[in-house]
Order: sequence, then structure tokens, then C-alpha cells
Amino acid sequence: MRKTLYLKFLLAYLIFGFFGFLVVATFGSSMTLEHMKRERADTLYKEATLIANTYAADLYSNEVDLETVNTQMDSLSVYLDAIIWIINPSGRMILDTDTPVELENPRIVEGFNATDFAGSYYTVGDFYGSFDGDMLSVFAPITSNFKVSGYVVIHSSMAELKMTSEGILRITYIILVILFLLSLIILIFFTEMVYQPLRRITEATEQYAAGNMHYEIQVDSEDEMGYLAATLSYMASEIARSEDNQKKFIANVSHDFRSPLTSIHGYLEAMLDGTIPPELYEKYLHIVLNETDRLTKLTNSLLTLNNLNTRGMVLEKTDFDLNTVIRDTAASFEGTCQQKRISIELVLTGDRLYVNADMGKIQQVLYNLLDNAIKFSHSDSSIKIETTEKNTKVFVSVKDSGIGIPRDSLKLIWDRFYKTDLSRGKDKKGTGLGLSITKEIIQAHNENINVISTEGEGTEFIFSLPLSEEDDD
Repeated sequence: MRKTLYLKFLLAYLIFGFFGFLVVATFGSSMTLEHMKRERADTLYKEATLIANTYAADLYSNEVDLETVNTQMDSLSVYLDAIIWIINPSGRMILDTDTPVELENPRIVEGFNATDFAGSYYTVGDFYGSFDGDMLSVFAPITSNFKVSGYVVIHSSMAELKMTSEGILRITYIILVILFLLSLIILIFFTEMVYQPLRRITEATEQYAAGNMHYEIQVDSEDEMGYLAATLSYMASEIARSEDNQKKFIANVSHDFRSPLTSIHGYLEAMLDGTIPPELYEKYLHIVLNETDRLTKLTNSLLTLNNLNTRGMVLEKTDFDLNTVIRDTAASFEGTCQQKRISIELVLTGDRLYVNADMGKIQQVLYNLLDNAIKFSHSDSSIKIETTEKNTKVFVSVKDSGIGIPRDSLKLIWDRFYKTDLSRGKDKKGTGLGLSITKEIIQAHNENINVISTEGEGTEFIFSLPLSEEDDD
């Protein structure tokens, strides 16, 4: 494409120039000559008519002699650069500015017939064999007493008209060449503003196709080409980032699977070779069981996240009482809260609060947020779950007074497998996928979730849900 497109444009440019010259050469010459012939004929006809109505009419009415008229016609002939005749209807020559007329032996234009020119006031040719070359002949009738007494005929050389026409045509050719050369500017602009950027973009796409997503497109313009280059560059960077995230994802999954498998393998091997005595089997089997629970939880979380990312996922939306779901979810953590001496405070709007959402997935959101809050809360502390109704939305807040999240980690907590440095010591069984799953679920409902946190003071998660139409009523 890099060569073909440019050659096509160049070929089209050359064809345009060739046909431009061809059209001018073919039609320009004849059209110019025809135009000049008509202009010359009109000018001469006006003069012929004027002569016929004045000098020639006076001559035929004997108001002026032939010598006087001849003198005037000679001057006018020089001025018009033409030959002026006055002839009778029979073709007998009365006056000729080119050759003196002998009265004793007058010339006769053989075959002259005025009816041959009916419908036209000029003709091109040798005028009944009177000239060796083509002449433009214009004639006007001389009338006297409503009768045609004779004709004024003015002859102008066609050779001179052709020479003038060719001179104009040469000027046209020169102008056409200049325009053709000036149109090279279009070719230069096309090369610099279209072809070269397109070539760089093509090279970049070849690099991207080869897997080099970090290749930079060098197109510095603010037009469509620049926008296309910027879009492709952005697309490549997003693909590169996606690939980096995929590698990071695989590395994190491998790490999170390797740790419990290493523990399980080590303890079981120690039991088999006798390193761990039988009386300690129960202790280490509990450890192995905890590690298998961790693997199961990680596998389930990955499957959940994969399902949430599936395009076209259908939510099973229904109208349900959100307050009941919150109470049931909080009750499921009763044993864990008693062990850590943590209380859960519920501040719910109304006795019943109906929302329209996927109840199972919203229950999972509440479970993940409450599980996180309990993990990172201090003993003898409180967790507050609050609902607030505003317009057609319900805002759910889960707030703890635990270790908090560092400011530079707030934007990263939604990433898969991400754990803050503060949470690593407390969340030994966590997968780092809970908040990712939570955000995916809320976004699938076309709603939002935000976090407010201060390190050392606690964290608050707030998400929105739409009120059901029944509750609106």
C-alpha cells in the first residue's frame, strides 16, 4: 500500500496533466479560431453596413464621385487591414482597394450569387476563386429606393487570424504549464500531509502486528491523520497495558496457588517421612485443611470474576428488601465478631427498603465489604452499616474504624490481587479479589462505588442502588 497508493496518485496527476494538454490542443485551437472569426466577422460587418449606408449609397445616387469614395475606402482598408470591394448584383467590380478597377475593362466575379449567402453575413473560402487562400468575406447590401443596387464586401485574411489564434494558444499552453507546475504543490502537500503520515502509521501497525506494542508513531499534526495516529498509539498502549496486567495476573495467581500448595506438600511429606510425629497429625491436618479452604476460595473468586467479565452477562434483577439482606449478611458474621469482640451497628432507613437489583450479587457485595471491615478492624471496635435514601437511589455505607488505607493505595485497591502493605499481615487468607468482584458487580448494575479512608482511623465504602418502582410509589 505504501508504494501503490503514492504511484496511483502520481499516475492520476500525470493523466490529469496529459488530458489537460490534449483537450486544449484538440478543442482549444478550433474554439479559439472560431471565436476570433466571429469577432472579426462582427467587426467587419458593422463597417460594411456603415459603408453601404453612406459612401456606397452616395456613390449609387451620384452624390459623390468614384474617386472620392476610392480614396476613403483605401484609408479604411489600411485601418481595417482588409480588402474592400463594391460590386454589382451581377458580380461586376465597381471598387477594389487592392487592385485598381479599369472602367473600360471591369473585372467580373464569375459565379457570384447573393442568394448563396442567405441566412449568413459572412463566408470563409476563396470567394468564387478570387483569392489563392482562404479569406473571411463579409458583405452588406447597398439599397436604393428599396432595391438592392450592389454589395459592399470586405475580405480579411484567414492566415492572419490563424496566426493570432496560434499565438493565443501558445500563451494558453504556457499558462497551462505554469498551472501544472503550480499544482505540484498539491502533490507536495499530499506527500507531506497524507502519504508520509500514512506510511508511518502503516509501519506502526506492522510493528503492532509483530507484537511490538511499545512502538511510537511519529506523526505530529492536529488533523485526521494525527488523530488516527494518536488513536492507534493509545490502542497499542492499552493492549500493552492489558498484556502487562495479564502477565501480572498470571504471576499473582501462580504465587497465590503456589504458597498453599507448597505448605500442603511440605506438611504431607513431613507426615509420610516421619518428621511430624503421629500425635501432631491433627494440628497439621487442620493447617492443611485451612490451606485447601484458601485454594477453594481463590478458585471460586476467579470463577466469579470471570463470569462478571463475560460480555452480555444477564443480571437476575428483582425487587427485594435491602434491609433484610443487610440484616441476614450481618448475622452470618456473628461468630467472627464475637471472637474479635466487634459489634455491628445497623442504621437502616425504614423497616423495609425495596431496591431493584440482583439480590444474590448484592448479598455478595455486602459480604465482601463486611468481611474486609472485620479483617482490618481492631478488637473492641464497631462497624456501622447505614442506608440513605435520596431521590430514586439508595446509598449503602459500610464503615469501620480499622487500620485504614494509605492515600497512594486508594486507586489501586480495585485491582485484582492487590493488597496494601498494611493488610498483608492481617489478611493471610485473602485472595486480593474481593474488592475487584465488588466493583464489577456494582458496575454491572450501572451504579457506582466509592471509598473514603484515612490511614490509622478507618475506611468507609459507599455504593448506590436504584429504588424499586413499588418503593417509589
